[in-house]
Amino acid sequence: MNQPARKKYPIGMQSFSTMWKENYLYIDKTEYIYRMTHSDSKYMFLSRPRRFGKSLLVDTLHAYFEGKKELFEGLAIEKLETEWVQYPVLHFDFSTAKNLNKEELESELSFKLAKYEEVYGRKEGDERPNQRLQGLIERAYRQTGKEVVVLIDEYDAPLLDVMHEEKDLPVLRNVMRNFYSPLKALGAYLHFVFLTGITKFSQLSIFSELNNIQNISMLQEYAAICGITEEEIRRQMDAGLEAFAQKLSITKEEMLEKLKANYDGYHFTWPSPDIYNPYSLMNAFSETRIASYWFGIGTPTYLIEMLRKFGMSPAQLGGEMRAEASDFDAPTERLTGIVPLLYQSGYFTIKNGNLLFGSYTLGIPNREVRIGLMKSLIPYYLTPNTQATSAAVITMAECLYDNDMEGALQAMRTFLSTVPYADNTDYEGHYQQVLYIIFSLLGMYTDIEVRTPRGRVDVVMRTPAALYLIEVKMDKSADVAMQQIDLTQYPERFALCGVPIVKVGINFDSRQRTISDWKIMK
Repeated sequence: MNQPARKKYPIGMQSFSTMWKENYLYIDKTEYIYRMTHSDSKYMFLSRPRRFGKSLLVDTLHAYFEGKKELFEGLAIEKLETEWVQYPVLHFDFSTAKNLNKEELESELSFKLAKYEEVYGRKEGDERPNQRLQGLIERAYRQTGKEVVVLIDEYDAPLLDVMHEEKDLPVLRNVMRNFYSPLKALGAYLHFVFLTGITKFSQLSIFSELNNIQNISMLQEYAAICGITEEEIRRQMDAGLEAFAQKLSITKEEMLEKLKANYDGYHFTWPSPDIYNPYSLMNAFSETRIASYWFGIGTPTYLIEMLRKFGMSPAQLGGEMRAEASDFDAPTERLTGIVPLLYQSGYFTIKNGNLLFGSYTLGIPNREVRIGLMKSLIPYYLTPNTQATSAAVITMAECLYDNDMEGALQAMRTFLSTVPYADNTDYEGHYQQVLYIIFSLLGMYTDIEVRTPRGRVDVVMRTPAALYLIEVKMDKSADVAMQQIDLTQYPERFALCGVPIVKVGINFDSRQRTISDWKIMK
C-alpha cells in the first residue's frame, strides 16, 4: 500500500516515536527487529555506513523493548509479536563522543551513566565507568525483575578520528574497553545486547572478550535492515516518486533511473538486493532535486588520512578491487590495506561475489560517491582552491557535452596554470591521475592504464557523444603522444563501443605544470 503524499520525509530523523507522532514517513523495518530479537543470539553487532539508519534502528528497538505496542500499529511486527514485554533499557549513543581527549571522554561516559543512575541509583564506591555500568545493570535487574537490554549506538565513534594515530588511539581505546568490559561477565542479567558502528576494533573487549557476539553485518537475512530497496520505494514511496517525476517533467521510471544512478548500488552481502542511501534519498524526495546529500555532509578525517597512509591513487580508488571474506573481519587498527575500511564507511560496496571461494569484487556504489570522493582528493592532487576547480570543471563539462574537446582542454590548461607548485608532480603518472580526477568530476566514465592486445591506453573517457582515447606525455610533444596511439592501433580494442572514437594526444610541461600542446584526431 502506498504511503500518503502528505507524509513528511525524515531528514536525519532518529526518534522512532517522534516519527510516529508527527506523521513522518517510516520505511517499515520491524520484521527485521522481530527476527533479531527472536534469534538464537542475544549479543549482536551491525556495521553500516554513517547516516544509513543505524540510530533509527536502535531507537526503534528501544521502543520495542519498552513494550510500546501502540507505536507499531500497522507495521509488520504488529502481526508477529504476541507478548510485548517491557524490559529495562540502557541506551547509549556515542555519536556525541567524537573528537574528545581522555578526560573529556571519561566525562562524557560519566554524563551518560548519570542519566540512568537517576532512575536506578548508584552504589557508593562505584567510581570507574565499568563499575558504574555493572552496578546499573545489576540494580535494574533487581528492581524490575526483568533482564536488562543494552543498546549501544555508534560504539566506535570516539575512536574513528584517531585510528591513524599511534599515540591517542591506545589511550582512548583503553577507556572504551574499560567501559564495555562488564557486558561479558553479566550475561545472566542481560536479555539482549545490540551494538552498531562503522568499523571493528578487535582490541575492544566487546570483540576480544565477547566471543559469542553475532556479527549480522554481512548475513543475507539482514541485507536490507538499513537503507531502502527499490521495492520499498515502489510500495511505500510511490506518491512521492510520482510527484518528483512530475516536478522534473519525466516519467516515474525515468525518475527511478536518475535516483538509481545517484543513490543506489549498495550491497552489504552477496547476493543482495540493491540498497539506496536513505539519507540522500529522503533529502532528494523532500527537495525534489538530485544533489549530493550524503557526501555533502562531510568526508571523515580518518578516511583521507588512511588514503594517504596506504597511498591509494585516485584511479585505484575509482576502480574495482578484490577482497576475501576474511578481509571484512580484519581489525581496524591492524589493517594492511584500506579496502575493508572503504567498504565499512560506505565508499566501496560489494559489486559481485563468488560464494564458492569466499571472494568479492568491490567498487564505488554510485555517482554521488564517485564525484564526492574525487572532490575530496582535489586538495591533495590539484589545489586547496576547490571553488576554482569547480568553476573549471563546469566549463569543461559544458564543452564536452557540446562535443568540444578542444574547448575542454583549453579550459583545463588555463585552470592548471593557476595551480600552485606541488611536490612529486614531475612524472607522467601524476598527470594521468589529474586527468582521471577532473574527468571523473565531470560525471564521465573514466579509466586509466586500460589494457589492449597491443599495449595500454593512458586514459579512456566516454561521453554521450564519443569515446576518447588519450595518451599523456611529459616534456615531449602532442605529436609523440598521437604517434603512440597510431603505432599501437588502440582503436581496434574499442571498435564496438557504439560511439565515435576520438584520439587525443596531450603533452604536459613539467616546468609550467600545465598542458603545453595537444592534438585531436577523429
